[in-house]
Amino acid sequence: MRNTPRRISVHRVLIVLLVVIGLFLFLAPTKVQPVAWTPQPAPSLQSGVFAENRILKGLEQTGAANINGPEALLLEDGFLITGLHDGRVIRTSLDGKTLKVLTNTGGRPLGLARHPDGRLIIADAIKGLLSLDAQGQLIALSTEANGLPFGFTDDVAVDKTGHYAYFSDASSHWGYGKDGEAIIEHGGDGRLLRYDFQTGKTEQLIDQLEFANGVTLGPNDAFVLVNETGAYRITRYWLSGPRAGSHEVFVDNLPGLPDNLSFNGHERFWVALYAPRNALLDGTAGYPFVRKMIVRAMMVLPKPVEKRAFAVGLDLDGRIIANLQDASSGNYSPITTVREYGDWLYFGSLKSSHMARLPLAKALQSSE
Repeated sequence: MRNTPRRISVHRVLIVLLVVIGLFLFLAPTKVQPVAWTPQPAPSLQSGVFAENRILKGLEQTGAANINGPEALLLEDGFLITGLHDGRVIRTSLDGKTLKVLTNTGGRPLGLARHPDGRLIIADAIKGLLSLDAQGQLIALSTEANGLPFGFTDDVAVDKTGHYAYFSDASSHWGYGKDGEAIIEHGGDGRLLRYDFQTGKTEQLIDQLEFANGVTLGPNDAFVLVNETGAYRITRYWLSGPRAGSHEVFVDNLPGLPDNLSFNGHERFWVALYAPRNALLDGTAGYPFVRKMIVRAMMVLPKPVEKRAFAVGLDLDGRIIANLQDASSGNYSPITTVREYGDWLYFGSLKSSHMARLPLAKALQSSE
């Protein structure tokens, strides 16, 4: 009988704690207004074309070490160029022994493309579409389209003639660092945009995209692809031919969240998958109130993201030709960029401290 008051006290504390947690999950203020949608059942990672493997285990580190978030990357004359979390755009040798700061945007450089005239075109999540010339002069090219400022400039590709830059505004409502909120909201406020170097004007090609992310041009610049991270798909916009000006789904129902996208210039596209799809988020897609509770929980708990190195290769028709994974401890993840140069695949990561690479032959073994 002596312990009864203490037991009652503990019970009261637990009840109060549960009430507080419940009130927080139900009532904590959030700007996220989730939209109901119905995703397709996620493809299996146990069998089929996306069956789990460890092809990405033991990637070779390349370039400078101890850098923060090498997102996009370019390989030029044996040097890697990448953008970092602190706003720097750097050039590093493959052995990592030399590092040169090309500029500091004062924002977050996420996408890089080389213009035929030599300028480096930068998609900066905070500053917009930028240009860096050989003299180191940094110029803002575009910060809005159709009267709507960019919220999250993400990736960029420049056509062979140097006439246009195609780039994405991931979310006009959510800024950099709020990708989780934007994807859970599923508000369709992403855009594919085109900047005209001759006129300095920016036009909107597609709106209502679900977190518009990676961008790349296809063969002969006949079309441009854009990843929709929040919808697990890739959308194609036709630039020439009888379907010019129209768009369609190029690849649907991917097994993860597509991030950046690249073309090897001949017969392959590479798609970086930030993480596999989450059963909780897919299962609550049709229940906005529950998704809002998840957003509130994310204020104090880690985001429900699996650490898995993941990327896929596609042929020109969008068929899977390579499945690259590694879910083992210490894997290189999240992979946010994949680019093919010569006999190697190069990888960048929004959260890693270095870049990595894999022999192309090993990557293509996954399709055999």
